[in-house]
Amino acid sequence: MLFNFDNSYLKLPPSLYSLVNPTPVKKPFLLCFNEALAKDLQIDLSSEYDLSEVLSGNKILPHSTPFAQAYAGHQFGHFNRLGDGRAILLGEHIFGEKRVDIQLKGPGVTPYSRRGDGRATLSSMLREFIISEAMFYLNIPTTRSLAVVSTGELVYREKANYGGILTRVAQSHIRVGTFEYAGRLANKETLEKLTKYTIHRHYPEIELNENYALNFLQKVADKQLDLIVDWLRVGFIHGVMNTDNMSIAGETIDYGPCAFINRYHPKTVFSSIDENGRYAFDNQINMALWNLTRFAEMLLPLIHSDNQKAVELATKLLEEFPDKYHQKFNTMMGHKLGITEVNEQDVLKIHELLLWMENKEADYTNTFIHLTYPELVTDEIYADSFFTDWKNWRNKRITQPQIAKDLMQKNNPFIIPRNHIVEEILHDVTQNQSLNKWNELLENLKNPYLKPQQFTHLHQMPNKTTDYNHTTYCGT
Repeated sequence: MLFNFDNSYLKLPPSLYSLVNPTPVKKPFLLCFNEALAKDLQIDLSSEYDLSEVLSGNKILPHSTPFAQAYAGHQFGHFNRLGDGRAILLGEHIFGEKRVDIQLKGPGVTPYSRRGDGRATLSSMLREFIISEAMFYLNIPTTRSLAVVSTGELVYREKANYGGILTRVAQSHIRVGTFEYAGRLANKETLEKLTKYTIHRHYPEIELNENYALNFLQKVADKQLDLIVDWLRVGFIHGVMNTDNMSIAGETIDYGPCAFINRYHPKTVFSSIDENGRYAFDNQINMALWNLTRFAEMLLPLIHSDNQKAVELATKLLEEFPDKYHQKFNTMMGHKLGITEVNEQDVLKIHELLLWMENKEADYTNTFIHLTYPELVTDEIYADSFFTDWKNWRNKRITQPQIAKDLMQKNNPFIIPRNHIVEEILHDVTQNQSLNKWNELLENLKNPYLKPQQFTHLHQMPNKTTDYNHTTYCGT
């Protein structure tokens, strides 16, 4: 059997989902398949089933009961009733003691499509494949991409696009927005069942705790804090951090208008729909706390029977978030500089460096590579007198050079999916049906922390003008 399916989510109240089958497509073609992930998931590729038929939704496997999840969410601060409008979950694949969701993105209309077509563009699904795999190899929690199938049909957005279906693998697809749906649009019993199910699935170590709901909030907050600090470490901008795009499991999920910064600016925004910079690079941690506050509001009835007491407990927990963030952020930046124990002076010097990088429009990735391997990046910007003095301070600060270099190598990637390269490759695949550059990029992304033989390689060097006019889109 291809997948070892179970359907534990369907034991929850039926208001949380709708049974629906994918809409068949005319000419499915398996464009790319993640063999390494399939091996990790112990998927049986000796099965007689045609992968293009299964992963397009044309063929429903035994023990699969396809459904779309109901959820709500704050989108750019405004509450909406949502749900899987272009995604259908095939089932929960079990291998060993692990359980993951297998979901199709773009398989057709669901009860939550809201006049949408339920389809996805091939380009947006390929983008998610690239970025999610890059994040995985950067050691950042993320959903994974198993396959992309081209549908042989057109999808209409601003213009006609080729259609595609992504097979996404996740610890689960339970979001903050799932709890907003249960808390606002269902009832306390549904909320309680969802909470206990999610804790059992993701945080079983706390399910017997007296105040499991408060402990649950803490677990999710800690996961999100670590995730955002990791994003900032590599220069990643999610682009659409709505509450329905925050995974309870702490994975990066829903790669729409995401991108990586080249030139450093904390207010960088690439998304075409983020006109006011709500989800800008440096505001992501603030929005994580905003989302967690919405999550906490839903859990209040379970935290304490006295609402005022529940608010006090949740507020106290969330008030610790900013201090924890600053501590983790400073530690992370220290590690990028090879400093194991960060002191107050280090924090000042870190902010001096970031301000210099902003003023000089220095490349975020390459600046830290230069500090690790000065001979690899010799841009004239690094001959600047301020930076030279700053680097002299940093060199004196390091007492154990080899330990420092090892630390920097683990935290500063050589290779990220540069925006202009991603766009060129997506065009090459969708328009020219060529996978040569696609395969080359994916291979390079598998070892982002290894020193490349040739730093002038296409995938390491930024396009000087990219960030000024680069715009990303949701694809919906």
